[in-house]
This record gives sequence, structure tokens and C-alpha cells, in this order.
Amino acid sequence: MYRNKKTGMIGIIITVIILILTVILSNIDVQKMSYLENAFNSFVMPIQNGLTYLKNKMEGNDSFFTDISKLQEENEELKRKNSELEQSLREFEIVKAENETLKEYVNLKDKYQNYETIPAYIINKDITNYNQMIVINVGEKDGIKANMTVIADQGLVGHVISTTQTTAKVQTIIDTASSVSCNISTSREPIIVTGTLERESTLKASYIPTDAVILENDKIETSGIGGIYSKGIPIGTIKEIVNTQNITDRYAYVETAVDFKKLETVLVITNNNTK
Repeated sequence: MYRNKKTGMIGIIITVIILILTVILSNIDVQKMSYLENAFNSFVMPIQNGLTYLKNKMEGNDSFFTDISKLQEENEELKRKNSELEQSLREFEIVKAENETLKEYVNLKDKYQNYETIPAYIINKDITNYNQMIVINVGEKDGIKANMTVIADQGLVGHVISTTQTTAKVQTIIDTASSVSCNISTSREPIIVTGTLERESTLKASYIPTDAVILENDKIETSGIGGIYSKGIPIGTIKEIVNTQNITDRYAYVETAVDFKKLETVLVITNNNTK
């Protein structure tokens, strides 16, 4: 019974305190209330944040921050592995390119096995509107001399015009100063092909005999006349015949067998045979 009376008194005291606070707060100016609120928040918020942190710690909610740290570590590891893969890919591409080059050399050797040849890379292209020269990575120390024939898998490239100890400059057949004595492979008619400014990777065939019958898609090859180029090396295909009022002036355009834009490896013939 004593306990019930004590509990009742506490309840009455709490009720009175609440009523007094209600009256006081209702009479406080709103602006002053804001100041009180701010002061209260400044005091209570740090405590509340601390309690919230402890609550999260106890409940395991701090794992979110641990997960972020772990994700950052995994991201760095993935970046490292990606870099290693890119490096491996570059090395693979280099090996692949080297294998392709060796394959080209083998094909060239097999195709021109009747010739003594030296393989070479193109290391520079001296190309302007008037010049179509290439520089290869073999020279005098390799036995390279001026006027040696240079070929590719598809056919004739040109001939050596100058050398150093380690390099050689080659005038290609598409150079405007180039002139090659040829035969039409089907009729054996002689013609001359020269480089031209009119069309890229195209030769101009002229000095066509008046009684010669030439057709589109006829193949053109070296005649062996002139002392530079060996006989029978493919040059290209006739793609267009231009007839003029005077039949002696007619000419044709020849598409080269060699794709000079993609040319990378060549062979230099060291025992030219012009028979």
C-alpha cells in the first residue's frame, strides 16, 4: 500500500512538471525557442551520434564501411591484373607479327627458289607526289648493290638505286621516274610501263604495238630486257585500255600486283638472271 502511494505521488509530480514546462514553453518567444533548440541539439546530437555508432557496432552495421574498403582493394587488384593482361596482349601481337613476317619470307623463298635472295624489312617510305621510294634494312654489308631487283610475294617492287652499309634505297615501279620493259603474258607483245601521277598504285602502259591485241585483265610481266629486272616477274593486270585517234598513241592502265600500301617485307635478288 505504501508502494502504491509512492508511485501515485511520483506520477503526480511528473504530471505537474510536464504542465509547468508546457506553460513555460508556450510563453517563450519563437526566436528564443530556436536558440534553445540549437543549444539543445548541439549538446544532444554528439551524444546521439555516439549512441547510434555504438548501436550499429553492436548490430554489425559497420560492415558497410569494411565492405567499401574491401571493394577498393579488389578494384586495385583488378586494375593490376588488367594492366598485366594488356602487356601480355601486346607481347602476343608482337610475336604474331614476327611469325607472319617469317611466314612471308618462307613463302617468298619457296616462290622464287630459282633466285638467290636476301630478305628485308621496309624501314622507311620516302613518298611524295613525284617520288615513290622505300628504304630497306639491308645494305652493303649484306652484299646489296645498286640495280638489284626487289620483289614481294605478289610480284615486282622495284630496284635498288643506292646503298649504305646497313640500308638500301629502292625506286619502286610506281615512281614517276620508273620505266620497265614488259610483255603481255598471253600475247607476248612488248610494252613499257611507267609510274604515273594520275592514279595511285597504277602504272601506265605505252608503246603498244599497233597490231597488238590487248584485253582487260591481261597479265603483265617483266621481259628481262634492260639489264635490271629478271624475266617473268609479275607486274600487274591491265584494268583499262584508252584508245586515241591515232592508234600509235593508245595506252592502258595497269593495276600493280603488289599492294604498296600494305608492303612490309621484300626480297632482294642477288643473282639477276635476265635470260
